[in-house]
Amino acid sequence: MKILVTGGAGFIGSHTCVELLEAGHDIVVVDNLVNSSRKAIEAVQGITGRKFPFYEYDLLDKAACKEIFEQNTIDAVIHFAGLKAVGESVEKPLLYYRNNLGSTLNLLELMRDYSVNSIVFSSSATVYGAEASIPYVESMPRGKATSPYGASKQMIEQMLEDQVVAEAGFSAVLLRYFNPIGAHESGEIGEDPNGIPNNLLPYVAQVASGKLEQIGVFGNDYPTRDGTGVRDYIHVTDLARGHVVALEKKAAQPGVHLYNLGAGRGYSVLEVVDAFSTAVGRKLPYKIMPRRAGDLPEYYADPVKAKNELGWQSEYDIGRMCADTWRWQQKHPNGFEEE
Repeated sequence: MKILVTGGAGFIGSHTCVELLEAGHDIVVVDNLVNSSRKAIEAVQGITGRKFPFYEYDLLDKAACKEIFEQNTIDAVIHFAGLKAVGESVEKPLLYYRNNLGSTLNLLELMRDYSVNSIVFSSSATVYGAEASIPYVESMPRGKATSPYGASKQMIEQMLEDQVVAEAGFSAVLLRYFNPIGAHESGEIGEDPNGIPNNLLPYVAQVASGKLEQIGVFGNDYPTRDGTGVRDYIHVTDLARGHVVALEKKAAQPGVHLYNLGAGRGYSVLEVVDAFSTAVGRKLPYKIMPRRAGDLPEYYADPVKAKNELGWQSEYDIGRMCADTWRWQQKHPNGFEEE
């Protein structure tokens, strides 16, 4: 199949491009490079030895993106493009609604106009809301969103569900996932955050490399096995493979197909710090800080449905996630920036 990957230069998008190409698919990538780099596209081509069309377009520019559909026969779409910083979304809700909803609406209208009837959407476990019981299962209703970012994911899921009802033959796969970490085993692509990282693993990696002084552990008095927050971490390569399998199994089946992609267990903050210390070969410094408002004690997925229906499950443990992240950090201490 020829797959349009939106946001294909980003962290999850670039890894999914690798897995699609290695599975024998053709791809077309569109990314506005606001939170990503053209070097990720070059790295994907280097890893796979395959070239593909890349458009530096913004999905909000519908007229420009029409060219993509005019110049390529697209069979299906994997939709990653969107703003994703929870804190920023609280500060700038209108930006997130305009960008995430407007770009998806343009994409769906173009898909309709060019008879593309299959989409895999990069959703999030945040759609379950703060009150959902653990583990999260797909039969749970969407909960109350805790941020405009989360609300935008919920709204896009609803848009896709409505489109399935309105258009016979339309297939929408909604993939909800949690905390993707790790990097490609080559060390040539990985997570490349702007400024000081918001997420745990990139922050730990920068402490390991000496760019940051110490790890802040927010709270050690949660009702968890060691008092620190527990999260469902998944290797980004496992996650990318999940997108490919979901596409191959469900693209030709009309309807809504909803799956959690997770490890099915949680790792605590201190377990992640210990695993990264093992990967680096020395103890990394950390400091216990006050809890952050809004943080949950723990959450993780029940991934049984994906295993039963897609034949997919995560393979890599926290040790592999940390080792691959450290390899990426060592090879690219400044991410994709010029040395």
